[in-house]
Amino acid sequence: MLKSSALISLIHSMSKPEKKAFKMALPQSGPTPYYMNLYMLAGKDKNITPDILREKFLKQHKGASFDTTVKYLYQVLLNTMLELRTEQDSYYSLFDKILKARILFEKSLFEECFDLLEKVIANARKLENYYALLIASRLELEYLLALNFPHIDEKTLLNKQFRLNEVMRITQKINQQSALYELLKHRMLYKGNTRSEQQKSELNDLVVSEMSIVASSNVDNFEIRKLHQLFQANYLISVGDYKSALHSFYELNNLLESNKHLWSNPPIYYLLTLEGILDSLRSLKNYEGMKHFIDQLRKLNNPSLNFSANVTCLIFLYELFPFLDKGDFFTCEVLMRKYSEDLYKKTHLLSLARSAELSLYTALIHFGLRDYSKAQKALNNIIFVGKNYSYLPLYRTIRLVNLMILYEKKDFDLIKYESRSIKRDMHVVGKEYKIERSVLSFVNKQNLPISGIKRKALWDKIRTDLEKMQHDVFEQQISRLFDFSAWIESKIRRIPLSEILANRNQ
Repeated sequence: MLKSSALISLIHSMSKPEKKAFKMALPQSGPTPYYMNLYMLAGKDKNITPDILREKFLKQHKGASFDTTVKYLYQVLLNTMLELRTEQDSYYSLFDKILKARILFEKSLFEECFDLLEKVIANARKLENYYALLIASRLELEYLLALNFPHIDEKTLLNKQFRLNEVMRITQKINQQSALYELLKHRMLYKGNTRSEQQKSELNDLVVSEMSIVASSNVDNFEIRKLHQLFQANYLISVGDYKSALHSFYELNNLLESNKHLWSNPPIYYLLTLEGILDSLRSLKNYEGMKHFIDQLRKLNNPSLNFSANVTCLIFLYELFPFLDKGDFFTCEVLMRKYSEDLYKKTHLLSLARSAELSLYTALIHFGLRDYSKAQKALNNIIFVGKNYSYLPLYRTIRLVNLMILYEKKDFDLIKYESRSIKRDMHVVGKEYKIERSVLSFVNKQNLPISGIKRKALWDKIRTDLEKMQHDVFEQQISRLFDFSAWIESKIRRIPLSEILANRNQ
């Protein structure tokens, strides 16, 4: 049975054109259908729960079947969205025409069927949609065979078969390259970025395979070139080579900008490219260079509410980082209030990874302002539902920031419990970062020396190690998210965190 929670999420993710199309499809006369009342009840409150929705619906329609109405409304909404996509999106349109061609053939309208397939093949080739091209080409040959090849000589048949084989060869290359990119992203997600030369060498199998595919491909194909640059850029980020990663992302950006007619809808890969560029520029502390690409994000207009919310979140974060990295927490707070309506009230539309990122940096803003209760509240949304977020590499960083908050609140009992839990997770995943060990060690020391001389001696003792970590390419993987060593220094030397961050990022 369909869960009503899925229906609620679907309704609140609908764009204005989708809502308009749904309402226009309703009966123009007679009583309001049950499913329309269910739609209105679910749409009024984004925080409505399935139990409350059921209760309100049955109160209005005694004797009605809530589950049946949920299922029917869900199907109506999906059909409406699909019909709208077919009119707006070439990807949906191509497959819609393929299905219509099948119907035409079944109805013995053979000429109309082949005309439609011919249009699909031409458009699919133009748009480099090789999956639609493969299906349409194969279907054309099957129908020609069924009709005993009417008016088709052997040369024409061989030409059609040759073209189909070429499509299959390109599709195989794309699939092989996609598989390697997916494996790379999976390792980055579940194992995190590389923490040592040994872990870096463990990626060599993917790099060698990817280069082999590119070298053996003699086709100037947009999809293959796009996947190659994506793979290279993400690999370089995973090993901490941000300058080279930035170059790859620039190449990818130029490729996408010159082939806008081949973008997916919404333009996911273009968004990933802009994010990669901005992430690399931030890692290189080139904040001025980020402005142009933030403006490019602002130009991305798409009817998808989820896509738009994630774009807005990216814009906010990369406007925030120049101030956050320099310890200007008051400007960060002003910026956070500016995005209250456009972002913070739409967090339910964000992806899990983006939601975790927003929670982390929101907590860091409050932490920098010494409002530790608000900082903890921002992280609780992630930590208390950890099963949904625990696979993200960012989750461990969130738990470290939570330890800092607990330290400031002097909750040392909980620090001990959390520290043991984090160490267990590190053991499962593999080698941890040195800065992670330093934070865990520091927060478990309840009392720092009172004497200024002893504090200076303590700082001098650990300073060299912390400075080495700052220049370690692998340690920079986590320090670019937040400079934990700056917080340790601020506690030992009794200097505000904002001042230390400002001095380090002059």
